[in-house]
Amino acid sequence: MHTTPEDEHDSAYSGLLVNDAHWAFGAAPVPDGHGEDPLAGVDTTIPDGVDAATLATYALMLGDDALVMSHRLSEWTSNAPDLEDDIALSNISLDLLGQARLLLARAAKADASVVPVLPEGSPVPPEDALAFFREAQDFRNVRLAELVNGDFAEATVRVLLFSTWRLAIFERLRASRDHVLAAVAAKGVKELAYHRDYSARWFVTLAQGTDESRRRLLAALDLLWPLWPELFDTHAFEAAAAAAGVGVDPTSVREAAEGVLEQVLAAADVPRPEAPRRVGVLGRTGRDGMHGEPLGRMLAEMQSVARAHPLGQW
Repeated sequence: MHTTPEDEHDSAYSGLLVNDAHWAFGAAPVPDGHGEDPLAGVDTTIPDGVDAATLATYALMLGDDALVMSHRLSEWTSNAPDLEDDIALSNISLDLLGQARLLLARAAKADASVVPVLPEGSPVPPEDALAFFREAQDFRNVRLAELVNGDFAEATVRVLLFSTWRLAIFERLRASRDHVLAAVAAKGVKELAYHRDYSARWFVTLAQGTDESRRRLLAALDLLWPLWPELFDTHAFEAAAAAAGVGVDPTSVREAAEGVLEQVLAAADVPRPEAPRRVGVLGRTGRDGMHGEPLGRMLAEMQSVARAHPLGQW
């Protein structure tokens, strides 16, 4: 059958040939604007009275949380119990990846000194440099995000805890004096509300399902619960960002997050765990750059191509 250029344009497969310049190191700008600065058109001026290093580090913390959690959830692609949940977890991963890109770009705009130095001539944009060329000790993510994946019940509990906490943060972050953080939060609350509700539904379903599904859910909750309190610890940079009106003190959202979680536990008829919190190493946790071995292994895999080809363009 003869096809015209118009027919080819309308083909469901024609988009596969379009250079979308997806977020990958060395992605070159293209005529339609993709691949350019993700913050183009957004006011990136640092608010009066705000320390650049504080703003950059705070953005890194939120960005690293999203990046690491996104990568862990992406590992579920083609491995979820059914196609619907495979797509759902992949979409959650992509939402978080989008947040990570904007937040890492914001960190680089606020303080260029946080960006790793790359070989001269490297086309790698700042947000990709932060993702692919930092060592594990330079990441500021909470430890809940970096654990090796377990079964589907563990994924359900992890997404529930992470999204309940992060949504409570983002709801308040919408009032940030920093235009970028406020915009990221405004979009992020819609995404995180879906993440929370999706995982909450599965939490109740598994708890009220078979004896085996309930056993697995309770085991996952006991495993992850010791990391729940860490989400509400206030790091010095978080306190400084909150005092400057650009960030949120995680302690201030604990009551709201706990309230939501209690509702889910009640609906599932699951008692609140009593496991003690996981201690840090010499008092240091993920926000301080203190991570477990799983993060190092994850980064070795995630960063391998970028580090092998720092001058690559994709």
